[in-house]
Formats: sequence, C-alpha cells, structure tokens
Amino acid sequence: MAVSLQSYEVSDLCLGKPALSWLPITATVGDALKALKQQSSHDTELSVWNCIHNTGKRAADEGLHHQQVDCRCLGKVCMVDIICYLSTDECLYDPARALSAPITALLPRVLTSVRLVDPHISLLQALELIVDGAQNLIVPIESLKRLSFKKIGQKIGSAKNASPTSHEGKEFCWITQEDFLRFLLGFIAVFSPLPSMTIEDLGIVKTEVLTAEYDKPAVTALNVIKQASRSQTAVAVIEHDPLQGPKLIGEISPSTLMCCDETVALALATLSAGDFMAYVDCGGPPESLVEIVRRRMDLKTGKINGEGEQGSSIATSKQNYPGKQDQMTDPWEESSDEEFFDGSPIGPLDKKWSRLCSFKSNKFGYASRSCRASPLTCRPWSSLVAVMVQALAHRVNYVWVTDEESNLVGIVTFLDILGVFWNHLQTLD
Repeated sequence: MAVSLQSYEVSDLCLGKPALSWLPITATVGDALKALKQQSSHDTELSVWNCIHNTGKRAADEGLHHQQVDCRCLGKVCMVDIICYLSTDECLYDPARALSAPITALLPRVLTSVRLVDPHISLLQALELIVDGAQNLIVPIESLKRLSFKKIGQKIGSAKNASPTSHEGKEFCWITQEDFLRFLLGFIAVFSPLPSMTIEDLGIVKTEVLTAEYDKPAVTALNVIKQASRSQTAVAVIEHDPLQGPKLIGEISPSTLMCCDETVALALATLSAGDFMAYVDCGGPPESLVEIVRRRMDLKTGKINGEGEQGSSIATSKQNYPGKQDQMTDPWEESSDEEFFDGSPIGPLDKKWSRLCSFKSNKFGYASRSCRASPLTCRPWSSLVAVMVQALAHRVNYVWVTDEESNLVGIVTFLDILGVFWNHLQTLD
C-alpha cells in the first residue's frame, strides 16, 4: 500500500481544480466582501497574499539585474470571518469604517493554516503536512492553459499599486482534507481491517467539542464560531439535561454561514444561539425572527418604539423573505433594555447598514449543498468507512457522535480519520 501511494505526487490531486482566487494584503474588508459576492456558489474562500517587489535601489543593493517578486500566502478569508468581524459592537456602530479596515483584520494572529508546497512532492509528504495541522496546501498550477486565473486580486492590486497583478505568471490551487480523503477512498480496501472497525474502537471520538447553549446569546459564542471555522468543524447547539448531560439540538455551521451575506452579523449580535441557528437555516430567515432582529437593533441604536425613519436593511427585507406569520416567543422579551444592551454603542447604525447591506437574491440565499435542517450524526459503534462516506456525501469535515437519546457524545473529523490512515501507513514501512 505504501509503495503504491509513494508513486503519486500532490499534483495528482490538482486535476480539475480551478485556479485560486486571491487578494493582496493591501485590500480592505470591503474588498473581500465584494470579491466573495462576485465568486461562484462553489468558491467560498479567498487567499490573501503579501508580495514584495525587489526593484530600484533595493534590487541594485541586492545584486539583482531584474525585478523579482517574493510572494507569500498569509492565509484565507471567507464570509464567516466577515460576519464574525461585523457582529462586534464597534463594527455595528460604524460599519463603513469597519469595511475600510485592512483585510488583515480578518486573519488569525497565528498564520499556520496554509502551506505552500512543490507540486512534485510525494502524496505521503503532503498528507503528513495535513496531519500535522495545515488546513490547506497551496500547490502551483504548472500549466497556464488550465482555467484562467481569477482577476479579483489583479484588479484590486492594480488599483492600489501595491501588489503584483500576478504571482510572476503562476497560478495556484487549494488542496484540502476532503481532497485527500476522497483520493484515499479509492484505496480503502487495502487499509483493512480499519474501514470495518468502529470509531469508538479506533479511539477517534473527541469528547471535547465546541458548544453553545440554546438559550444563551449567540454573540457569546463568537469565539467558538471563529474557532470552528478555522478547525473546519462546527459549533454544537445544546441543551443540558440534568440526568443525561448535553443534548444535541442543532449546530451553527461555518459551511452554512459561508452561504449567507453580511447582514447575518446583525442576527448574530442580537439573537440567541437557538434562534440564530434557525435564522441561517435553509430557506431564509422567518419573518418573526427578522422582526426580533430589527427591534433589538432599533433598541441597540437608541431608537424608541420605532420612532423616526426606518433605516434597518433587515427591517425592510421582509418582502424578499416572506417567512412565517406565526409569532415566536422572544426569550429576552421580559429582560430590561438596560440589562440586555448594557455597554452597547449608541449611534445612527440603521442608516449606515441600510446603505451597505441588503438582502438581494444571489448566492447568499440561505440555501446550499451544505445547508441542512439537522446536524449530521452517527453512533459510537458506526464503522469508520460509514462515517467517512457519510461526511463526504454531505461535503462536511465532521460528523457529530450521539447516543440513542440524541445526547452528545463527541465528534469525528476528517483530520481524525486521516490520522488513522497516516498511522497505519507508518506501520507498513
């Protein structure tokens, strides 16, 4: 098995892959938002590059006879990063200023999520990098006759005169955990007896999971949502049973948030975790939840009983998403405004958001291949191959593990499964 896999290079996983969309480090959060909205429905991430020109006096000092460009990928951004960023009080108060901030505001402080690799390194070497923690591998595309490089980074780079319009003519593509797992599925029989063993016997059920309590404000789970996005998992929405422990009610999935638009930040800032889960679920937000968000944003900005001009884009978006007419119980209805909105900034947020945000019909339509009415679950006695195929079929990197009573036991991720395969390969050497 190890011998047969050693004959493959990481470039074999690049077949059919589109060129990577990118933005220069000089771009803003607003540039990233615009670029993500212009992308296709299957392209939900952007890479961020820092390219340094060695020209003029600097090039002469370094003994260079021509311009050289040193390009480094700093990481990736997606709509989840923008939603989490805009949901903070500072950004809600002044969204125009927030969108003009540098794109680096969306990147994690520790830039370890992506690795640039040579296309000719062995598949096993590339797999080791993934198992060691790289979320994505960036592989140069050698043939420029492939799908043409997206022009997003070129346009923004040219406009700002700060980044090269191309990485010296090179193009790149992402290689993900899912790409490796789909490839290894073709060799699954050779891994026997691992595929038929249970995930419990293999010891890959992680009991420490990211959670948010159903009745607690969703914004209190902001950090775990960010963490879930970076670890390519999700946040379990739970209710505590005093006898049986946490019960899995649903999930806040970054893969679902990637298909939303920036106005979801208003819902994240105002709804409970349970209501926020329903807000971003398939089909668009119910009208009752839209009204709750509008009312709480009005209170947050100092408006009283709807007096003055209606400026909130969410309030005026109900015609686009009719929703249900039934009234829902507001879990914070009885709490005082001072208690709930303590410390919130006061300012003309509504008019600013109405200019910058709108519910237009595009790919951010709250319905996608990753959007599900209920979280994907399995049992501790499920076989490894069953969990693997289940996750691949639904295009997610994880499966929740529950018992017969829907009590949350843990989670199994692609990284866990790849680790099992990697350890097995080491025993064959």
